[in-house]
Amino acid sequence: MTTTYIDLSISIEPGLPSDPEMMIPRVDYVDHLTGADQMKTFFPGLQTEQLPDGLGWSLEFMHLTTHSGTHLDAPWHYHPTMSQGKKALTIDEIPLEWCFSDGVVLDFSSKADGDGISAEDVDQCLDQMGYCLKPLDIVLVRTGADAYWGTAEYLVKGAGMTRDSTLYLLDRGVNVVGIDAWSWDRPLPFLAKAFQDSGDPSVVWEAHFAGIEKGYCHMEKLTNLDKLPRPFGFKVACFPVKIKNASAGWCRPVAIVEE
Repeated sequence: MTTTYIDLSISIEPGLPSDPEMMIPRVDYVDHLTGADQMKTFFPGLQTEQLPDGLGWSLEFMHLTTHSGTHLDAPWHYHPTMSQGKKALTIDEIPLEWCFSDGVVLDFSSKADGDGISAEDVDQCLDQMGYCLKPLDIVLVRTGADAYWGTAEYLVKGAGMTRDSTLYLLDRGVNVVGIDAWSWDRPLPFLAKAFQDSGDPSVVWEAHFAGIEKGYCHMEKLTNLDKLPRPFGFKVACFPVKIKNASAGWCRPVAIVEE
């Protein structure tokens, strides 16, 4: 048996226009030469030439949000309550068993940018795949938006989930989902236009706000979903970094495929 590991995450990179300006990460890199000077403050009397090649450690200082790069959103991100009144879980409270389970990919890459993915779309896709969802499945939605990562276009690329399609998954025992776009919802400019045109507040962040009714987690900014050899029959591991009382945590989701 051969096991293949497929990285479903993007890197956290500084300066890319693929986030709103206020959320673009900043990374200050400390090189090995600077690290040598830093090490001398911890080892009084140490001379630079006593270090291997006169070099010390390297490290990085980062300014970013918990929603930078590939990350797992906790129910707390959507609202202070979930599941009809319970306190919403923060990222450090997410059950670990939610984050390692069978994976399923739903391919909606043929949909236009800004399209909504309906419950009927999901049902039809599953029917065509010949797959029936079960509790704890991790459902990954492919839109093709990841091809634009690193560009400003990424923010308006891909279809997005709706309240009804999100609840369709949650009603079948799914707790963790993910998407290869910037948001689990349709891109924000499309939601903003829909609200402006209709005045209907129910279109605002509708898929996120579904968590008020049923608590769930979703990953955003996935990639490589097109590299999976089949739409199901693989495992996904997506454990988040544990940040106290936080609305999200960075994660490196991996698909584990056995042949």
